[in-house]
Order: sequence, then C-alpha cells, then structure tokens
Amino acid sequence: MTPLQFEAAHAARWSEFERCLQQSAKGREQELDAARFLELFRMCCEHLALAQARGFPAHIIERLSVMTAAGHQIVYRRADFGLARIAGVLLKRFPAEVRAQRRYALAAMLLLVVPTLALGVATYADPYLIRSLVDSRTADAFETMYSPSAQAIGRARGAGGDWMMFGFYIMNNIGIAFQSYVTGIVFGVGSVFFLLYNGAFGGAVAGYVTALGLGGTFYPFVVTHSAFELTAIVLCGGAGLRLGHSVLLPGRLPRLAALQTAARETSVIVFGAAVMLVIAAAIEAFWSSAAWVAPGAKYACAAACWMLVILFFTRRPHAG
Repeated sequence: MTPLQFEAAHAARWSEFERCLQQSAKGREQELDAARFLELFRMCCEHLALAQARGFPAHIIERLSVMTAAGHQIVYRRADFGLARIAGVLLKRFPAEVRAQRRYALAAMLLLVVPTLALGVATYADPYLIRSLVDSRTADAFETMYSPSAQAIGRARGAGGDWMMFGFYIMNNIGIAFQSYVTGIVFGVGSVFFLLYNGAFGGAVAGYVTALGLGGTFYPFVVTHSAFELTAIVLCGGAGLRLGHSVLLPGRLPRLAALQTAARETSVIVFGAAVMLVIAAAIEAFWSSAAWVAPGAKYACAAACWMLVILFFTRRPHAG
C-alpha cells in the first residue's frame, strides 16, 4: 500500500478521532463514547508505528504523532474521565441495553422462576424431595443455617466472618452468573440448564426450610440481597440466550460475525450484572446474615431494594 492509499483508506477515522480530540479540548469529554475513543486511539497508535516503520512522508507521521500525543494526554492524564465513563456505562448504557434485550431477559426470568415455584411447592408438600438435589448432610445443615438461634443466619457452623463471607459470596454469585452467560454459546442450552437448575435448587431449599418451620428466618435472610442477585443472574442468563440465538440463527451474517455482534451487545449487561452481584454479596454478608436486625427492617429494606431495581431498568433514560 502506497502512502497515498494508506492515507485515503484511514482518513475518515483519523478525522473522527480529531473531532473527538476537539470535543475534549472544549471540555465536552462527558459526551464522548469511551469505547469508541479508545478504539480510535489504539488504531492511531498502530498506524503511527506502521507509518514510521515504512518511512511514510513526514506530514502523515506528524499528523498521527499529534493525534496520539493528544489522545495519550486524555487517556492517562484525566483519571476522572475513566470513572465518568464507567458511571455512564452503568447508569445509562446498562439499563438501555437490558431494555433492548428484554425478550431474552423475560425468557430467562421464566426459566428461573417457574422451577423455583414448582419445586418450592413440591418440596413444601414433601420435604424428602430435597434429597433429590442435595445429600442428607447438606439438607440437615439447612436447619442449622436458618435456625432462629444462629449468630449469623445463612452460614454453616464454622463459616468465616463477614469479610470472608463477602469474598465467598462474590465468587459464588459471579460463578453462577458467568456459567449462565458463557454456556449460552452452545446454542443456548447451557444457559437454559443453569437457569432451570438454580431455580429448582432455590425453590427446593425454600420449600424445605418452610416445611421445617424456618420460614420466619429464611425469608428475611434472602429477600433483600435477592433483589440484586436474582436480577443479575436473570440478566446473565438472558445474555447467554442471546449468544445462543446468534449461533443457532445467525440470520444473514456469518455465524462468527453474528456471535461477535451478540457478545458486543451483551458485554455491557454482564459488566453491570457483575456490579450488582458485588452489591448483593455485600448485603448478604453484612445485612442479611445479621441476626440482630429485626425481620420487619429487612422486609422494609428489601421492598426499597426491589423498587430501586425495577425503577432503574424501567425509568432510566435511553443511552444517547
């Protein structure tokens, strides 16, 4: 490729990056798309290295040098720029993308909720059914975990302190959500399986402890953090279904291109869901498990959390 061809092929994107730099110079960084800005910045860095290696004319190298230097100043000098963009992704793009993928989220919700209710009712009627999902030792441990006399509700005897459990809940919750998402690449089958299984497991535990007369301890424990945890798992499961759909029915795109498009669309959802799971883990470790907090206070807090989650996804303005 000659220098003239090189310049003609990339001039449009260079001009786009220069416009971004002009926006930043005018103090309008909040209007920039951070992902696109970084993509253009990396591209210009690559083009500069290529132009220098091939000995292209000075005016091309100078133009690229000026752009990359200015871009470097923005990326590495302004730490608040990155934080502002992260906040923008979480507060605008995240709920907007969830709304755009609402069909998959609704399907995932049904896949989780239906077995939860079915196994909850069945296990309440016949508590012995819990043995079909867990061994007898684990089933017996539920009685200790949700005993009204427990110092920390929801923890097996010998479990660690609040901070240790916080770390455990993060790893456990994100692991479940990640499984529900990544396994969706297998035509959506993996996402369907993990949503059904986790729904059945949660319902069976709820029905079992209710049948034991421990509902007064169990439900105040789960109701607050579940606003964030269950919602995040549903969103990751729905994102996994979106991946599976792209592989199963790619439409006019090649299967790989369709999968890449689905991955880009759902990456924001998975990122936002991960943040929700960290919030859920903090609530579960420091609030839900606290035996000194009255059930009424937990129910009131849970109502506020559920309302916050619902309003967040239904009332936030669409991303511009």
